[in-house]
Amino acid sequence: MIWPKLAVSLVLLAALLGGLSLYVLNRASAREAALAAAHPPKGQFLTVNGLRVHVLVAGTGPDLVLIHGASGNARDVTFALADRLTADYRVIAFDRPGLGWSDALPDDSLAAQALHLSAAAEQLGVTNPLVVGQSYGGSVALAWALHSPLKPRALVLISSPSLPWPGPLDIWYRATNTRIGAAVLIPLATAFVSDAYVDASIQGIFRPAPVPPGYANAIDAPMTLRRGALRANIGQVNALRAQLVEMEPLYAGLTLPIEMIHGTADTIVPLDIHSGPFAATHANAHLVVIEGAGHMPHYSHQGQVIAAIARAALRSPRQSP
Repeated sequence: MIWPKLAVSLVLLAALLGGLSLYVLNRASAREAALAAAHPPKGQFLTVNGLRVHVLVAGTGPDLVLIHGASGNARDVTFALADRLTADYRVIAFDRPGLGWSDALPDDSLAAQALHLSAAAEQLGVTNPLVVGQSYGGSVALAWALHSPLKPRALVLISSPSLPWPGPLDIWYRATNTRIGAAVLIPLATAFVSDAYVDASIQGIFRPAPVPPGYANAIDAPMTLRRGALRANIGQVNALRAQLVEMEPLYAGLTLPIEMIHGTADTIVPLDIHSGPFAATHANAHLVVIEGAGHMPHYSHQGQVIAAIARAALRSPRQSP
């Protein structure tokens, strides 16, 4: 009698788990639909190799490309900087592949992202761009300079990973870096992570600076909870260190001006692991260290970021198209 009872128990358990799984998936789908309705695209769409790229364009003047960091979209950098830049530049801000409203790439490596975004930029007639990247976006900017035929005239890297780091990523990235972990945890996050948790995460990213009023809604932060965006972000961040290992020997070939901004209180991308040693070993890199600044100086110290962009422009005279 043991085996029939066990079989019945397993069938009931499977039915229960299947029902719970269906509930989670339905709840995740409903939430994604609500997020899409509440946070519609604010820019235009380009098509690169059959995939959509969402881009915000404003201002007139020399081309300046803004590349946002992990778990974000173009609004993070435009909300901070666009109003300060559009009088002097044509500001072009992309949603990176898989995030915001841009389609994901089959290969979402730094090099693939850089080539994809630079191809989109070419569709807009971009020439001789200043490329500004914040956090993970700065790593994409470095890959752009290394691999794209549309060469930047200069880079501005804000709190950006540039070199391999010791130790593991945090528990969320480790737990979702397996097929089973991702299959279980990502739908649960989409279905159940609260707005309060998102707000607390944002506070941690800004610390020790305060979060600007209205930030989360202005940058469409809840859109990062969609399953596709979570998968893209997890894959990109988990692969980052290995890609920086591959890129590091190539930096010696970069001769363009590089401006770097980094805060001493940045615990997400530490100064002494990334911008500090990079600038110490590359004569074309100029580093501004902001005492007490965290990971988001494009909000907390906007003037110094704008000044770095102006220096990059002066160090790299614009070429004729």
